Amino acid sequence: MAIHQYIVFATLAASLALFIWGRWRYDIVALLALMTVTLCGIVPADEAFSGFGHPAVITVAAVLVISRGLINSGLIDALTGQLSKIGTSIPLQVLGLTLTVSAISAFMNNVGALAIMLPVALQMARRNGHPPSLFLMPIAFGSLLGGMTTMMGTPPNVIIALARAEYADEPFRLFDFTPVGAAAALAGILFISLVGWRLLPRRKGQDSVDELFHIEDYTTEVRITKNSSIAGCSIAELARFKDIEINIIGIARGKHTIAYPSTMELLQEGDVLVVEADSKDLKAFVDSAKLDLAGDRELEKNILGSQDMVMAEAVVRLDSALIGKTAYSLNLRRRFGLNLLAVARRGARLTQRIAIISFKPGDVLLLSGPADAIHETIAALGCIPLAQRNLRIGQPRQVIKCGAVFLGAILAAAFGLMAIQTALVLAAVSMVLLNIIAIRDVYENVNWSVIILLGAMIPVGAALETTGAAETIVSRMLMVTGSMPPIVSLALLFFGTMYLSDIVNNAAAAVLIAPIAIKAAEMLNVSPDPFLMAVAISASCAFNTPIGHQSNTLVMGPGGYRFGDYWRLGLPLGFLVALIALPMICLVWPF
Repeated sequence: MAIHQYIVFATLAASLALFIWGRWRYDIVALLALMTVTLCGIVPADEAFSGFGHPAVITVAAVLVISRGLINSGLIDALTGQLSKIGTSIPLQVLGLTLTVSAISAFMNNVGALAIMLPVALQMARRNGHPPSLFLMPIAFGSLLGGMTTMMGTPPNVIIALARAEYADEPFRLFDFTPVGAAAALAGILFISLVGWRLLPRRKGQDSVDELFHIEDYTTEVRITKNSSIAGCSIAELARFKDIEINIIGIARGKHTIAYPSTMELLQEGDVLVVEADSKDLKAFVDSAKLDLAGDRELEKNILGSQDMVMAEAVVRLDSALIGKTAYSLNLRRRFGLNLLAVARRGARLTQRIAIISFKPGDVLLLSGPADAIHETIAALGCIPLAQRNLRIGQPRQVIKCGAVFLGAILAAAFGLMAIQTALVLAAVSMVLLNIIAIRDVYENVNWSVIILLGAMIPVGAALETTGAAETIVSRMLMVTGSMPPIVSLALLFFGTMYLSDIVNNAAAAVLIAPIAIKAAEMLNVSPDPFLMAVAISASCAFNTPIGHQSNTLVMGPGGYRFGDYWRLGLPLGFLVALIALPMICLVWPF
């Protein structure tokens, strides 16, 4: 092999290791890979950032904006609102949830579809007394299955569709993925609904979201005495108790009650404080500040049940501004008006000091804040509220306008009147001009980490082709398959991509495997179409780990799942999808 091939393989191996390690975000890893191949002269400097102008990047960004427009109009809420009538049977409930999230995910971002359905699934579980673990993994996998069915359903489909244009006159069209993707998705949904949910753990006790945060076990009422050292101090000044972590969530002053007071609030003699702290910190605080235990928990109940200030659970997204930061460094109370009461990770409440907990994707946060703004603030921080809010049905005129714009874009792309990226960008701009989505929301709802990942990895993927590395990989693969029929090589590529997507972002997997798929078809002297379609479908089969896709990560905390729980449902589901998809590919896209 030439030296450039060694460099490409070494770069990809290092990138893969960093993806698995997870310490650095995948967009940072992608940029490092791009810089490596650029500095080594494999990718020309003037082409290093050409990926950011690739149609796939523009298309993915447009889909993310359109997703927000569909939510704002009320179309999606109207659809999910009907699920409350589905009955009490678990198979029927799982079917309804999974089918709905799949249908939504076919036309909007996977994670956006999951974010809509997550509160719905939790509410359904709580209302019927079922563990959330029976519902959350099915809807996460349902969002992946739904993405298989159209070109705009998931970034890998966009990448593969446009990769086809390298050897054919045109890319795959919007619904070219539907025959194979819909067959695989339908089989997967039926399997999950009838059999798959039974393979999931029934997590109860502390692993259940309902019982995850026993806030009353950590709250106590204390009274400021005449001799107390904190009388006359502000809440912010309590930071002088450096080795003691406490959170003042309420004050009773005579007949006046202050729920979740400001850090500038001055404490007075006779105040009764509702303090959140563990037993060790509470004792140290009472002794150091010379306080009395009040013992009457009526105030605590009034504070926690306040109509103006409410508690809410939220899960940290992969692109959240909280990741890697602490509540102390963010100053959540002063800057955002939020109190962080507790943090749970992988189904268990963290017992270390809240102020120094470094947030990670999938963490479940228990927050308190103003009832009229807490959900908007949570969303602005890059988190998904876990409590279902009142349905946003929207104005009929907005629903009609949004539906017309979206349907027009779909039809224009489906009938080849304009390129898919042009149709979707035009739809996104139209939604802004029609006031369906605010211009500020356009930028807030683009997942920039995915955009950077794609823009950086596209030139790296091209380096596989230009250096001959893809041909080397295919040559080794054909040595294994020998003179066997092409479907054997197709299956090998399918399973290889599927398991690669379990440990790296599925968009990155599609970028890297696409040139290998095209080269394999060339060396076998067959059409590349079935090989590319196999990559598209298998890249969405990230079922076996919580790190393969954002949807899997986001349900880990609320569902109380452990790392090893995913393969229990994911492994048979992946084999079922392959069993359906491979013959369908050969039928619809013959060699």
